[in-house]
Amino acid sequence: MNCNIRPLISEDEPFLWEMLYEALHVSEWQSAPPREVVRLPEFARYVQGWGRKGDCGFLASDAATGRPVGAVWLRFLVGGNKGYGYVDDDTPELSIAVLPEYRGQGVGTQLLIHLFASACGQSSISLSVWADNSALRLYERFRFEVVSESDGSLTMKRS
Repeated sequence: MNCNIRPLISEDEPFLWEMLYEALHVSEWQSAPPREVVRLPEFARYVQGWGRKGDCGFLASDAATGRPVGAVWLRFLVGGNKGYGYVDDDTPELSIAVLPEYRGQGVGTQLLIHLFASACGQSSISLSVWADNSALRLYERFRFEVVSESDGSLTMKRS
């Protein structure tokens, strides 16, 4: 898919809330949670107040329509604010999501390529993913390795 990619700005926070919801992996046998679930503290920390020091990410939009279709972002979640993919205070956590109708068209790959080629330039990045999530193959292609596992959830790190 042909998409335009640009840096995220604070005004993109409403779209990031949508992407956070899309990033919540739901197995085939589960029903989707209500949209308000992203406002729970354990999820909201990934987006709330976007644009603070250390935040970095990119938004993909459909080149033909200009519609935002996906985003990738890094955020440091430390101290009492640790996220699901926490490995240490020097490693930001990665979040990524693409709207369902645009999945499987290379948008996630393009976002990750852009992120890793950018000035975000972190020496290591972590993430959390369910072992049954098809995105696991994408992360492995980008050299993320499993560093811990708990109840079907994997914490992965790319150094």
